[in-house]
Amino acid sequence: MKEILLKVEGLKKYFPIQEGILKKTTGYVKAVDGISFEVKKGETFSLVGESGCGKSTTGRALLRLIEPTEGKVLFEGEDLISLGDVEMRQRRRDLQIVFQDPFASLNPRHTVQKIIEEPLIVHGVGNREQREAKVMELLEIVGLNKDQAKRYPHQFSGGQRQRIGIARALTLNPKLIIADEPVSALDVSIQSQVLNLMKDLQKQFDLTYIFISHDLSVVRHISDRVGVMYLGNIVELAAKDDLYEQPMHPYTQALLSAVPEADPDVKKERIILTGDVPSPSNPPSGCKFHTRCPKAMDICKQVIPDFVDVGNEHYVACHLHQ
Repeated sequence: MKEILLKVEGLKKYFPIQEGILKKTTGYVKAVDGISFEVKKGETFSLVGESGCGKSTTGRALLRLIEPTEGKVLFEGEDLISLGDVEMRQRRRDLQIVFQDPFASLNPRHTVQKIIEEPLIVHGVGNREQREAKVMELLEIVGLNKDQAKRYPHQFSGGQRQRIGIARALTLNPKLIIADEPVSALDVSIQSQVLNLMKDLQKQFDLTYIFISHDLSVVRHISDRVGVMYLGNIVELAAKDDLYEQPMHPYTQALLSAVPEADPDVKKERIILTGDVPSPSNPPSGCKFHTRCPKAMDICKQVIPDFVDVGNEHYVACHLHQ
């Protein structure tokens, strides 16, 4: 059995709603509302769901790029949330992120060499010659040329910029990389190149990924296990094949029914969800999905379903399977 690298317990992130001249807090946006999961060493754990479900907020909260409201984030047994600034700075060498927009995440005034070298300077790693050699090595690893090191981000295509972002994330030899929609801004042909690069790097550097995406076909290609999020909660979590072949939560079933089939002769029944996603500042009582669920029962409106293992480490939060 694989070693647990990251364990998340009851993670919450609430954003205050402030109104008036005095900025009085009148409520909270419950972006992440008490989620728990484990990430095994060397695997790719994916979080999927509609826009606004809390996927990206979860990723940033795990790294404390935004401070969590509540919960524990145990990395190699150490609670990251309880660490002071100095200790957390040291831990950041093991934890990196690749952002969704490769252009916005790169400083337009810095050359590629400066961008990739910066983490080494910040953490005091090596001398100038060693840092330069590391940058050139990383450029080759991600499929770029050494002579491109003196160029600026605007001189690259979107796929090349994302490769620069991946190279920067690899600079300090991290153990865990959070990839926040890393291919959603790229053309489909370039998406496959970047995904294959990430899989190759995972083997080469013994990396663990948390992969955040709304694209279920991309997730199936790269993942080992998948967690499905809805309105700040994980509603289903299972191994990739189990989830795609036997989805148990009605929300997961609806998401998978929308994935296009490559074979035009395959007829798939499309599950159309009615209504809009409720506001995370005022979520429904009971199961948050009951307002859109085609299989909702009376109990769903009143009682929050437990997140239970229904067999083979397949977890689901639904009264149909309690």
